Amino acid sequence: MVKWFKATGSPPSDAREVPTRHDDDAALNVVKRLSRSLSTVGRDAAEVRGVLEDTQRVVQAQGQAMQALAQQLGDIGQAQAAIAAATVESSAAVQRARGALGVVGNEVVGIASTLGKVSEAAADITRISLQTRLVAFNAAVEAKHAGDAGRGFAVVAEAVKDLAGQVEASSKAIISAVTSLQERIDRFSVELIEVPGKPSQIHAAFHEVEDDVQRISSSAAESGRQMGLLNERAQLLEREVLQATHGLKAAFDGSDRFLRMSEELVEQIAESGVEVDDMPFIRAAQAAAAEIGELLAAALRDGQISEADLFDENYRPIEGTLPAQHLTRFCALTDRLFPAVQEKMLGFSDKIVFAIAADRNGYIATHNRKYCQPQRPGDTVWNTANSRYRRIFNDRTGLASARNQRPFLLQTYRRDMGGGRFVLLKEAAAPIVVNGRHWGGLRLAFNF
Repeated sequence: MVKWFKATGSPPSDAREVPTRHDDDAALNVVKRLSRSLSTVGRDAAEVRGVLEDTQRVVQAQGQAMQALAQQLGDIGQAQAAIAAATVESSAAVQRARGALGVVGNEVVGIASTLGKVSEAAADITRISLQTRLVAFNAAVEAKHAGDAGRGFAVVAEAVKDLAGQVEASSKAIISAVTSLQERIDRFSVELIEVPGKPSQIHAAFHEVEDDVQRISSSAAESGRQMGLLNERAQLLEREVLQATHGLKAAFDGSDRFLRMSEELVEQIAESGVEVDDMPFIRAAQAAAAEIGELLAAALRDGQISEADLFDENYRPIEGTLPAQHLTRFCALTDRLFPAVQEKMLGFSDKIVFAIAADRNGYIATHNRKYCQPQRPGDTVWNTANSRYRRIFNDRTGLASARNQRPFLLQTYRRDMGGGRFVLLKEAAAPIVVNGRHWGGLRLAFNF
């Protein structure tokens, strides 16, 4: 401040302090420094917000992994229960089989006894047939002594003798077959009948099966116990992840409010008429938005497109694209009109990263040419960085710029370039209006 004096040099009685140009410049400089400080704070807040976003994604992935683990543990628990039930059924089946085996062994013993009786009967038949042959021999001798009178009796005696021989042969065959069968049954019965201290192979096999079933049952029970402990730990971790998620959300919301506050302060300073560092970019964005609005209005007047097509919101997915790309009915028009404005804006400053027009839903039909590269199938990282046209950017920054209807909007954010790469940018946005109707926004992004 300075004082006004009369020509004599003595101060008048009503002299008052008044601001000078020097004072105004000083105040403006303070405001500009404040604006730069706020811009730096906004950048730091955007970085913090980005780190919180990354942490949120990691925590969310951990939460999803824990949920998947809990589901898998539940499935494993059910499988363990099924194994335990199966082992009980298997043990019972083995017991039933052993019981059935004992019954079969007893039946085999009965069969062996019956075969012994058959063998004895066959032996009796053999003895009888021998006696019959002897009687027939004696009858034949007597018939021969009787001469002609005994000739008929001799024939009968000879027939009896032959029949007795056949019976003897049959009985011997029966005895032979029964003896062979008896030997096989004896060997089989040795396997079937369990003798204490001398287990047969089949009973030893049953014992091994029982032992294996018991081991499986014990292992399943122990595994089930361990799975129960693991499931308790997984549930505890899931609760901890949920708590971390809530804490991160609170921190994220706080950083978001802090970031927006710094942006709004810079906007208010700019709106006051102070020439802050961002004003050239704000004016450039406003000029480009007005130019694009005029081009679209002219296209409507000339009949190049209908109003319904210009404001089309039917975003049709392009098959096989990743990140997903879409088509609308105004793509051909924007491809013809927007490059002339958008490419010119890239030459405004070497700080400019991109200048694009988005509709009110964040859809970018036509990007700057260097970002309009055809996608490479399977290369999502490359596509994310280089194929940014025909895409919907409905994140916080994208939607705010697209739907802003104030004279301008300033934002600070991290731009996702794919593959975990991010670029910290500032963005000035201005609304695009066509015949009084809000179409979208001009987004002008630039480096600090």
